[in-house]
Amino acid sequence: MNLACKDIRHNFGRFVLTTFGISLLLMVVMGMGGIYRGLVVEATLLVERIGADLWIVQKGTRGPFAEISRLPRQVEDRSLAVSGVTQSNSFVSHTIQREHRGKPLRLTIQGLAWPQDRGQWLPIVVGRNLAQAHYELVADQSSGLAVGDKVPLGKDLFSVVGRTRGLTSSSGDAMAFMTLTDAQLVQFDQSGEAMRTERATRVGRLQGMDLGRTLPQLEERAAGPTAGIPALGTSMISAVLVNVAPGYDPAIVAAQISAWPDVSVYTQEEQRQLLLRGNVDRSRRQLGLFRILLIVVSAVIMALILYTLTLDKLHDIAMLKLMGARNRVILNLILQQALLLGGLGFCLAYLLGQWIFPHFPRRVVIVADDLGYLALIVVAISILASFLGIAKALSVEPNEALA
Repeated sequence: MNLACKDIRHNFGRFVLTTFGISLLLMVVMGMGGIYRGLVVEATLLVERIGADLWIVQKGTRGPFAEISRLPRQVEDRSLAVSGVTQSNSFVSHTIQREHRGKPLRLTIQGLAWPQDRGQWLPIVVGRNLAQAHYELVADQSSGLAVGDKVPLGKDLFSVVGRTRGLTSSSGDAMAFMTLTDAQLVQFDQSGEAMRTERATRVGRLQGMDLGRTLPQLEERAAGPTAGIPALGTSMISAVLVNVAPGYDPAIVAAQISAWPDVSVYTQEEQRQLLLRGNVDRSRRQLGLFRILLIVVSAVIMALILYTLTLDKLHDIAMLKLMGARNRVILNLILQQALLLGGLGFCLAYLLGQWIFPHFPRRVVIVADDLGYLALIVVAISILASFLGIAKALSVEPNEALA
C-alpha cells in the first residue's frame, strides 16, 4: 500500500477528481436502486398501513388501486354478518387535480369510515387527525399544504387540520384523508347546471312513460335531489375493508364472501401482489434494467480510467522493473489503487446521496441489503477493471525506462 499511497500523493489532484467522478456515477446507480425500492414502497404503502385482512371489491376487478371498483354500501353490512368478521369499513379512493394559490394541486383522496376511523393510524407530524364529520382533511406534506390552509373542493371549503409524512400514492401524488361522505361529495360533485339538466332529463323521461302520465304528481319528486328518489341508489364506494377475529382463518372467511355473486375478495398479500404485478410492474422492470445498464457502464468507465492511469505510469513501471521489482509489486500497486478508487467512490456516493436524495420529487429508499450488494459489486468491478491496467503494466519491458 505504501507504493500506491506515494503514487496517489504524487498525483493527488487527478486522484481526487477521478474519485469524485466515480462517486457521482455510483450515486446514480445507488439512486436508481433507491427509486426502484421507493416505487414498491409507495405502491404498497396504503395497503400495509390500513392493515385490513380482506379487501372486498367489485366482481371481476382487481381493487381500487388497479382499476375502477364500484360497490354499494350495503356490502359493508352484509360482510358484518359473516362469521369471523369483527370490523367492516367502507373505503373510497380517487385522484383529483385542482389549482391552489396559482399552482397545480394533485391529491389522491382517501375516504375514512367516520366515526369508526378518524385517522388515528396516520403518521401525523403536525396538527391532529379528523375531529368532525365534515369539512376537515389531513394532507401529506408533499402536497405543499399547511395546517390551517383552506382548500375549496367541490362546493365546500375544507380546512387542513393535520399533515402526514411519507404517504404518497403509487403515482407519486400526495394523499389526503377526509371522511367517506366528504370524499364521495368531492368525487361525484356536479355543477349546478349539470344537476338542473339531469333533473330535467328525468322529468322528460317520466313524462314519456305511462306512469308519468297517470301520476303527474311524480314529476315533483323526479325533479328533486337524486338522494331523495328511492329508486336511485346511494353513492357507490370503492371497496370494503374487513378485519377477521383472532383464531379465524382469513382464507376461509374470504371463501365465504367470495361465494357472493357480486364481489371479489382478496387478502392483504394478494392485494399487495396485484399492485406490484399491475400498475407498477413495467416501471419496476424498466428501472431494474436501467440499474443493470448503469452497473455495466460503471465497470467499463472504471476499466478505462485505470487503464489511462496505468499508461501515465508506464515509464515509472519500467524503471521499477529495471531496478529489479517483482511483478507482484506492480500488480499490488494497480490493484490497491483500483480498490481505493472504488471504496472511496462508494463512500462519497453514499454521503452525496444522503444529501441529495431527500430533495427528489419521488421517494428514494436506500436499504442496507442493497448497499451491501452494491458494495460487493463495486469491489468486483474494481478488481475486474484493474486487470486491463495490470495486463498493460506487466507487458512493459525494463529497457523502456532507458528510451
